[in-house]
Amino acid sequence: MDSAAIALLIAATLNAGTVLAIAALGLLINERAGIVNLGAEGLMLVAAVAGFATAVHSGSDLLAFAAGAAAGAVLAAAFGVLVIWLNTNQYASGLALSLFGAGLSAFVGVRYTQEKLGPRAHYEIPGLADLPFIGPALFKHHPMVYVALALTVALSWFLYRSRAGLVLRAVGESPESAHALGYPVRRLRLLAVVAGGALCGLAGAYLSVIYTPLWVEGLVAGKGWIALALTTFATWRPARVLLGAYLFGGVTMLQFHLQGQGVQIPSQLLTALPYLATVVVLVLISRNPTWIRINMPASLGKPFHPGS
Repeated sequence: MDSAAIALLIAATLNAGTVLAIAALGLLINERAGIVNLGAEGLMLVAAVAGFATAVHSGSDLLAFAAGAAAGAVLAAAFGVLVIWLNTNQYASGLALSLFGAGLSAFVGVRYTQEKLGPRAHYEIPGLADLPFIGPALFKHHPMVYVALALTVALSWFLYRSRAGLVLRAVGESPESAHALGYPVRRLRLLAVVAGGALCGLAGAYLSVIYTPLWVEGLVAGKGWIALALTTFATWRPARVLLGAYLFGGVTMLQFHLQGQGVQIPSQLLTALPYLATVVVLVLISRNPTWIRINMPASLGKPFHPGS
């Protein structure tokens, strides 16, 4: 590939990785608080149709992002009440949420499958966008691409440099100790779940309004599950989540560039590449369970009962 094609591949990788990064950062907040949410796929689907419908009716991308984030937050709050206050099984509840989201989005989205959004705006950073190679590769993206970078930095600072982040990590490591110190463990976990759901919703809205932009049933196509796997891949660290998101985004976009270059590989295999990469990475990571145990929040997936 020539330099122009490589620049386009880098740009496409950043764009594709943004969806995964925002969703995975949301799931990272959940898991740092000790909650496993397997419903990310459903959250993103509902948020995607909510964001797309809002964009169709309002013509505003900002309102679409707000609608997607709100939809994700509301569904995540319902999930949080179930697993935190009613003590339902986190894994079963997450799977139920994923199935519910898939069904609800398909039902609501029937009327939007033929809808089209207006002309999409083109963004670039003045001065930098005109630079050879790095201009088209790095400086001609939607602002949400740079928001993902800012979120990664902000979450890293929050978790490791702020008192609130220390408390959140304490809740995920030892909720009994945090409760003994007077912290409202259940409320903190619910706030983390809602914040994580809002970010998953934002990722879903970005997917349907900017990345595609369209709505079809099953639009998310497994990206919620990849985002979930990214948290383990990144050993629960925001910077590694971002790098992992770009890695998987690059694998996703590589299939299209290989097809465009006329590489004679079955299209089904190319389509499966991102998911094969996910499985391979998780298998490699699981070969060292001690490393995972050291980095994983100690109370991840474990219910907390005050006074027990």
